[in-house]
Amino acid sequence: METINPTLKEKYNAFKIENPKVRIRDAAKSLGSSEAELVAIGDQNKALRPDFKELFKALPGLGRIMALTRNDHAVHERKGTFTKAGFHGQVGLVVNPDIDLRLFMNDWTFAFAVEENDRRSLQFFDRYGTAIQKIYLIPESNTEAYDKIIADFQIDPNELPAVDRTVPEQEKEKPDAEIDTAQFQQEWKELKDTHDFFGIVKKYELTRLQSMRLAPEGYTQRIANDQADRLLHLVSESGIDFMVFVGNKSCIQIHTGKAEKILRTGPWINILDESFNLHLNDTQIDSLWIVKKPTDLGLVHSVEAFDKHGTLIIQFFGKRKPNIPEREDWRALVKQLEN
Repeated sequence: METINPTLKEKYNAFKIENPKVRIRDAAKSLGSSEAELVAIGDQNKALRPDFKELFKALPGLGRIMALTRNDHAVHERKGTFTKAGFHGQVGLVVNPDIDLRLFMNDWTFAFAVEENDRRSLQFFDRYGTAIQKIYLIPESNTEAYDKIIADFQIDPNELPAVDRTVPEQEKEKPDAEIDTAQFQQEWKELKDTHDFFGIVKKYELTRLQSMRLAPEGYTQRIANDQADRLLHLVSESGIDFMVFVGNKSCIQIHTGKAEKILRTGPWINILDESFNLHLNDTQIDSLWIVKKPTDLGLVHSVEAFDKHGTLIIQFFGKRKPNIPEREDWRALVKQLEN
């Protein structure tokens, strides 16, 4: 990364004075910068060696933390303790009842230890300087382990590479007429495992949203966008367990459990529970779908929201355990959204 830019630092400090409540992600957009560049110029922040697989080995030592993964329209915050990450090539997994992550490492580039507003965190960014994931210490976290991570991984910020200034291309749809829709639909209907769905979409060179449109009859249904709000209230009122997937191109974070306290703040519908917070700007949902995927144990139902660019914002599933069919209480809840 370039040597500290005093002009950007001055601009950012002035911006914070004038806009004290604006979050750093939005400040970066306003200043024509990346979030990573703003983090890099923070006086108390420290650049870390981007050896992410080794960094993840150290994360269980932090004890209980809050992990945050977001995209432009949804923020997923989950408290828990890291367990050992497993990596297969450029794909990583952290799996336990609290911290449940899918990591896609191709673009992971920057790591920082960040101190702001009396909060300490580890923050990871892609080559474009966009935040991938943030790990915040909470009162019960092990601060000695955090300090050891800094001691072991700190580097001179001048060693950081430059942020990639190219604009990531929006995924483009292949014309429907060029797709073997009948064969795609047949493979959908023959699914045995929901995890194989991504491979089918990729095989036929579809965007995820396009796959919603071209699905076999009866396997997807577009519903009103405000049903996302209704879904959260129904989950809260019923007390059932469900799963919430929020991600970006480099990380997906999953909550499995309940949603109890639901509160709207302007355009954001929120879950505000002790171990799990969700902030969803449902005004940015351009289409909302009920999706049905076959498995060896019967259909699995999800509710999936997309923005105006066709980007997946959030997915909801019923809580599932291996080798057990989907819960009937979740199916009944999804059925209510069809009306």
